[in-house]
Amino acid sequence: MPEWPTLAELATSVRAGERTATEVVGEALAAIEAGNAALGAFVAVDPELALEAARAVDQRVARGEDPGPLAGVPFGVKDLEDCAGLPTSHGSLLHRDAGPVPADSVHVGRLRAAGAVPVGKTAAPEFGTLNFTKTKAFGVARNPWDTACTPGGSSGGSAAAVSAGLVPMSTASDGGGSTRIPAGFCGLVGHKASFGRIPQPGPDGSLTAVVGALTTTVADAARHLDVTAGPDDRDRRSLPPPGASYERAAETLEVAGLRARWSTDLGFAAVDPEVAEIARAAAEVLVTTAGLSADDEPVRLTDPVRTWLSNGALDLWFEVGDDQWPGCAPDLTLYSRRVLEQTESLPAPKLARAQQRRARLDADAAALFAEVDVLLTPTTAVPAFAAEGPPTAQIAGRRVDGAMATPFTMLANMCWNPSISVPAGLTAGGLPVGLMITARRHRDDVCLRLARIFEQARPWLRWAP
Repeated sequence: MPEWPTLAELATSVRAGERTATEVVGEALAAIEAGNAALGAFVAVDPELALEAARAVDQRVARGEDPGPLAGVPFGVKDLEDCAGLPTSHGSLLHRDAGPVPADSVHVGRLRAAGAVPVGKTAAPEFGTLNFTKTKAFGVARNPWDTACTPGGSSGGSAAAVSAGLVPMSTASDGGGSTRIPAGFCGLVGHKASFGRIPQPGPDGSLTAVVGALTTTVADAARHLDVTAGPDDRDRRSLPPPGASYERAAETLEVAGLRARWSTDLGFAAVDPEVAEIARAAAEVLVTTAGLSADDEPVRLTDPVRTWLSNGALDLWFEVGDDQWPGCAPDLTLYSRRVLEQTESLPAPKLARAQQRRARLDADAAALFAEVDVLLTPTTAVPAFAAEGPPTAQIAGRRVDGAMATPFTMLANMCWNPSISVPAGLTAGGLPVGLMITARRHRDDVCLRLARIFEQARPWLRWAP
């Protein structure tokens, strides 16, 4: 498989005419052809569409034009997000046979405008509902570090594709950890931007999801955000322009003296001892290297897992239409079907209680980030589990399953904080473990700068061996 240069290096070589976008995209297509069968990372690839887009980049270079800061970069698009000319199946039998969509999402459109070239759609669990990637429509996606294990979810196909070197970047999305969990399981950088940082027009019942990317370096994550951040009138929740370069902030932002807090468990989670040890050691390196002022005072929160689960059902009702339910029930995965069955007659008072629980969690997070600037935790409670699922483990006599295998990520989704997972080390069995850095609202620059400092102090393997 190719060992890709950074996005900046790749785009610079194409912009300077040292390489053609057609050659670069051809390398990605060849890597997908050679490696995808073992991983199930891509569920749709259109070589001709990709090469046509690459030729358009080369034509701009030949005319003396600048195709943009991602010129010629091949990337995968998570199969929950629209990419013109490719189908969007949402990982579901309900949409598996849908034809190509006519238009890009705002996110994909901005990547294209920067010169990047989409090559195909990456696997996701049905409607992005699981922390592993297995569907009735396409089967199982696998982790390049150990194909018996999951790459995580819901951006599992994207993580597998990047970790295996099939493409240098792939889009992701994160409604409860779906970018950071796969990053943790696959040894990648997974940045969940502040809610609204990258526009995402459309209805969203729980108001937690953001789009993003999975990359192998912090600089790549920062360049992606520079290209995609900024308001769009179609999304009333989108934030104003950031006003500064994230790529520059990742290298230069002054962070010495920021207050950091380490938590092994956020006061409620059971964590694999090896995962906790690896993540804590990584946190100590970051604190020392960045010059942070750190403590490990107890963190007490309204349970973010329960809060997220009680709010998340609305998302599924936006995905499944009145004309489909309940007739579509046999085609759905067990999880999707059960959520819809359990909530189709949910009374308004219960919906109100769920919103009140979320408001309490918002207040808890505000109190926490009044005391500290940064929260450091493991990304997940366990290493990657079986590719077919379900997520389950015994930790210190406690059974951990379902969302409790990945209990740390949901806080940032519910409270709109930026958060990033970086590779912290490997278990004795050779599986990646992530360190998660969560900052105060809107401080994506702090997340990226601290991630970069750690990357410099403890460089990681960019691809699965």
